[in-house]
Amino acid sequence: MQDPFKGFNDDDDQNNQNGNGPQGLPLPPNYATVVNADGNMRIAKVGFSWTMLVFSPFPTIFRADWYNLLCILGIELGASMLLVMTVSVNQLAQVTPVLQLVFYVLWGSIYNMMYFKHLFNRGFVPADDRSRDLLTQAHYWTQPKEK
Repeated sequence: MQDPFKGFNDDDDQNNQNGNGPQGLPLPPNYATVVNADGNMRIAKVGFSWTMLVFSPFPTIFRADWYNLLCILGIELGASMLLVMTVSVNQLAQVTPVLQLVFYVLWGSIYNMMYFKHLFNRGFVPADDRSRDLLTQAHYWTQPKEK
């Protein structure tokens, strides 16, 4: 595939400080690439997940991240059951939207970290130095200790 950005400026290294994504396309500065031993590659954002804030829990489904989807649904179901058992019926209509907003902000804040941590548990590692530095700086990745 031909690079669509080729020809704008010949000093390609000056403008492409963010590494290369698939087919040599540049990645945004807050995206990291991880790869496993089989060569499977995943690219995801590091930091706050606006899609989880707005569309929770659909990003987990689109990423086929079934483990985190079940964790999120289990925590929300448990909190909802606890809420129903402890709050009167009159207060339930007032408390439920607040609890939903709290969960949306919580999942937006931590979902990308949950996704990367699960990938690391499945054998994925940062694909390049830029991704490793970005994940280390965000405290998503720690260097494994050598034996």
